[in-house]
Amino acid sequence: MKIIKQILYSLFILLSIQVFSQSKENINLNKDSLVNYAKSFLGTPYKWGGSSSSGFDCSGFVSFVFRHFEITTPHGARDYYKLGKNISIDSCQKGDVILFTGTNFSRKSVGHVGIIISNFGEPAKFIHSSSSKNHRGVTITDYKNSAYPKRFMGIKRIL
Repeated sequence: MKIIKQILYSLFILLSIQVFSQSKENINLNKDSLVNYAKSFLGTPYKWGGSSSSGFDCSGFVSFVFRHFEITTPHGARDYYKLGKNISIDSCQKGDVILFTGTNFSRKSVGHVGIIISNFGEPAKFIHSSSSKNHRGVTITDYKNSAYPKRFMGIKRIL
């Protein structure tokens, strides 16, 4: 009887590990899917207040992408500060939302958002809808090689 209990317990542990691994893979798959979906809009024009494939502002783009995966997020950059779990820049990963001040650095409130597209441990890159004349519309930005570190407000993990 003791051997049967040990075998059943071992099977339970193995099945639990397998189920956990599968759900972890599904989360990664969803994050990959989210990033690939976001990338499908590269080059879409910037449009203030826009939240459709004809044009996006920054928060309109982020909410549009998340809504496609049935995840409700605000259409207002400031409101992202209240969501999810705070994450350090060194711990960010695909699907996290990166927050910045607006173009007026002296205003210490969130005014711009994007979605991290790099894996944990890689240099942070994000996709966003930019109003910049140099990179207008949906574009990918390398965080460290840009002006954005001066405007950095935080990272939120929503997924």
